[in-house]
Amino acid sequence: MELRAWRSFIPAAVTLLAVSACGAPTASGGDAMSPAVSAPLGAAGAQRQVDSKSILKVLTKTVVIGSTIDPKNGDQNPRGLTIAHGSPHGTLTKGQLVFCNYSDSSGNPGAGTSIDVLNPSAGSTPQRFFDNALIKGCVGTAVHPHDGTVYGAGEASGNLVEIGKKGAVEKTYGGKTFVTPFSDIVTNPSQNFSPLYVYVGTTKGTVVSISVGFYGNGTATEVAKGFATSKNSQGGLAPSGFQYDQVNDTLYIVDGASNTIVSFFNASDLLDKDEIIVQPGGKTFKCRYPKTSCGKLVMSGSPLNAPMASAVLPNGNLVVANTQGTANTLVELTPTGKVLDTKVVDTSSTQGVYGLVARGTTDANTVLFFTDSNSNTVQELTR
Repeated sequence: MELRAWRSFIPAAVTLLAVSACGAPTASGGDAMSPAVSAPLGAAGAQRQVDSKSILKVLTKTVVIGSTIDPKNGDQNPRGLTIAHGSPHGTLTKGQLVFCNYSDSSGNPGAGTSIDVLNPSAGSTPQRFFDNALIKGCVGTAVHPHDGTVYGAGEASGNLVEIGKKGAVEKTYGGKTFVTPFSDIVTNPSQNFSPLYVYVGTTKGTVVSISVGFYGNGTATEVAKGFATSKNSQGGLAPSGFQYDQVNDTLYIVDGASNTIVSFFNASDLLDKDEIIVQPGGKTFKCRYPKTSCGKLVMSGSPLNAPMASAVLPNGNLVVANTQGTANTLVELTPTGKVLDTKVVDTSSTQGVYGLVARGTTDANTVLFFTDSNSNTVQELTR
């Protein structure tokens, strides 16, 4: 039995949400074009309630957590912010903020090689976790939710590196599949017997999925292509800002080159090469199995202005960071594309926010952390 069909017989560990099918197969069973306008619908019949209360509006206080400059080699220009889950006998502890540096001590873009951590409290001092040319031009970090493994994406090196919980290289992914990684995230589907997945965006405009964990086989597959890309001195724009909502098995992707935010529903069912092809303009999708997994346009156009980083809030809403226009503007929106608020977090005209992550369990205790490469700091938005 095909793995895709076999999975349909596995009971969900918890109630899962998906997105209703966007299009239907052709008579021959081939690809279908999707307008990507369907609404979220749970695979088990449930549906996430859209929360229209703005969290960004009540986060009025900014706290500097600490410097992001690597204490040993001076690497700077932080990217890829995430939160460690902690693991037995590992270097990282639960709640630590993990990031990497894109530039070296002289500010040369694409020359940074270090991953560092900060404790999530004001006045923290950066601690090095990893440093290696295998992640040169580091643009993304992702942390395994169970064992503390870290994945670092090097744009200049062209590698995704699996780093053990004590900071040693475990495995290196490279070659034609990756070309130049641009963003990454580890996802943890709530299905029984499902592997974890590392999703990687590349400057080729593709999304690569790697199945890892106890049930994973380590295989890297290009599951989507067609995202718009552009280049500039800071690496340009490509599929980035990857965020995963475990509640509904949805992967969110920001594409600043096309000024769009899209979602892939039933993301853990993306198993085959180029299952989703993003059409020119970034608003529609050609999907091989549209009833199983496909794409959906969340939002395009203003107030988005070349966004790059993003965060999923505990209530399922999104916050993204613009890099053009009034750079360093955060935009909060629902998964249906309703804008709830905007906030400028750095008045510099130079883009600086390349990493965002949310922490909390309810609207009342949600906070946002962001990297600012203009000051080389991690800062917190709180009440």
